[in-house]
Amino acid sequence: MLKSEIEIEIEIAQVLDRLPERIKAHASLCFMTLMLYRVMRACLKLAGHEASPESALAHMRRIQRHTVSIDAGAAISGISGINQEQAGVLAALKLKKPTPDRQLSLL
Repeated sequence: MLKSEIEIEIEIAQVLDRLPERIKAHASLCFMTLMLYRVMRACLKLAGHEASPESALAHMRRIQRHTVSIDAGAAISGISGINQEQAGVLAALKLKKPTPDRQLSLL
């Protein structure tokens, strides 16, 4: 149990592995995930952003990178546009915006 301004319990579902090192690895991943969640929440709060970690991640999941190749031509990659909400979350977390690769015109 981690203690701060509120108490948080880590609930780990049944682990189907029997090997102790795998069980420890699973518990370690759960703990690291909790730590990342708390750091993300603290950074958003410190930046004055109203998003929760869950809603921030939901916004970030909409950013996509695609690579397209027509026939045997060279592959062209790019990213989806970044909207204002996504830009705000990236700024609050002090992360760089994903940049598109140099692209060639299709026409």
